[in-house]
Amino acid sequence: MILYPAIDIRAGHCVRLIQGDYNRETIFGIDPVEVAQKWVNAGATWLHLVDLDGAKSGKPINLEVVRAICRAVPVPCQLGGGIRTESDLESVFGSGVARAIVGTRAIDDPLRFAKWCNTYPGKIALGLDVKDGIPAANGWLEKGGRTLDDLIEDVTKLPLASVIFTDISRDGTLTGCNILATGQLAQRLKHEVIASGGICSLNEIQDLANLGVAGAILGRSLYEGAINLSEALDLALTVGLAPKSR
Repeated sequence: MILYPAIDIRAGHCVRLIQGDYNRETIFGIDPVEVAQKWVNAGATWLHLVDLDGAKSGKPINLEVVRAICRAVPVPCQLGGGIRTESDLESVFGSGVARAIVGTRAIDDPLRFAKWCNTYPGKIALGLDVKDGIPAANGWLEKGGRTLDDLIEDVTKLPLASVIFTDISRDGTLTGCNILATGQLAQRLKHEVIASGGICSLNEIQDLANLGVAGAILGRSLYEGAINLSEALDLALTVGLAPKSR
């Protein structure tokens, strides 16, 4: 299991939204590169980047910022937000990220998504963002019109890097992760499952690890001090999670 500090980028700044609502934004850093270096200096072995402008507009917008982060830190980064075409994928990988996160295309064009996964085996993660039990698309602004079971069946045999599961109703709220649903998903899939959305305590990280969840994305909990990254990484050492990088 790996702990992924989240850096959500909007208008070039590091921000956090509540429940994916673009009108409920808090700016936590003017320079995302400095934020990235802070988390790496604290021991992060991966970073989770989100292009919020890209997710909303349907194409990557903040790739220059992403490129600067990838150049500035010695750890791999994964990026989601607005990846809709083959050209987008090429641009994203060209920016230096190790893993691309795709959600909308997996919902509205599963054949194309399967082709991408087979073209880039082990380099694409499914962004499984769920709202009221239904996978959401287009920057969480729309329900995708497909069931969770259908989507899981589609991706079972694909060479995914991982599946990132987010309960949108909890994201950015510091009210706790949907541990039960995340654990159930980890039991159903052969792929590694990464938990996201609302994680606010070390106990939750422990509980997720006990259920076989492979990773956890930490956002507002880090920025507001509910979780100390160094302490979380120390916990990771005791439960067989990712080792500290330094």
